[in-house]
Amino acid sequence: MLIVTGATGRFGRETVERLLDRVPADRVGVSVRTPEKARDLRERGVRVRRGDFAEPASLAHAFEGAEQVLIVSTDSTGESAVAGHRAAIAAAVRAGARRVLYTSHMGAGATSPFPPMPDHAATERALRDSGIAYTALRNGFYAASAVMMLGDALRTGRLVAPQDGPVSWTAHADLAEAAALVLAGAGRFDGPSPALTGADSLDLADIAALVSDLAGRTVERVIVPDAEYHAGLIAHGAPAPQADLLLGLFRAGRQGEFAAVDPALASLTGHAPTPLRDVLKAAVAAAG
Repeated sequence: MLIVTGATGRFGRETVERLLDRVPADRVGVSVRTPEKARDLRERGVRVRRGDFAEPASLAHAFEGAEQVLIVSTDSTGESAVAGHRAAIAAAVRAGARRVLYTSHMGAGATSPFPPMPDHAATERALRDSGIAYTALRNGFYAASAVMMLGDALRTGRLVAPQDGPVSWTAHADLAEAAALVLAGAGRFDGPSPALTGADSLDLADIAALVSDLAGRTVERVIVPDAEYHAGLIAHGAPAPQADLLLGLFRAGRQGEFAAVDPALASLTGHAPTPLRDVLKAAVAAAG
């Protein structure tokens, strides 16, 4: 059985949908914290069981009969996130899975200033130490985050943020398709994959130019000092850890951690990655 964790989240759900295009539903199981949210998957023949990284005992039942397990990384950061990933890896080993897949990131590294990246690096170390065959899917930066960074720029005409660096923005749908293909056996990476990225590397000035063209009105890229940006986040109610995390993203971007472009994703899926322009076009249309 092919097990996908976090299947009620965006990435996990999209992966399951693409997996069901390739394998029978009775070969797919999902591990979710709230099974009621996956009721429609159960009705389609998918095995739905409760599993919570924070409750390792629950994972034994959720992973029962696993051939492969896709561990979708948590939204949290720090030791609690890594501990949850370790618990899921250990549960997959105990369940007899022959391979574990994990949604890592192209910028995974112990010294990155962006907090999720050391967590990914620590999880990859845990996978190496587990003794099980594994694949760390080094996903490109979600293109949806570029939309989030726009904030109210369409309304104000100003995209205000610290100095950044180019990012190879990558669509959720493309990365979910890649994960499903690897799970279904249509492709395989042993250990960390190449960077699974979009075809272009764009910074916020590029994004402002694209949005200006799509919206038919100018969006200016405005660079502010790190401290001013951080203080502004706090003033608007962001908790300090969240403000630190967002500032770390810009610092990592300036170091080029998310700039690489690699053909591996296109080679695996058999089609060109979704352009960031298409993602932004949908966002502009939705904003009216």
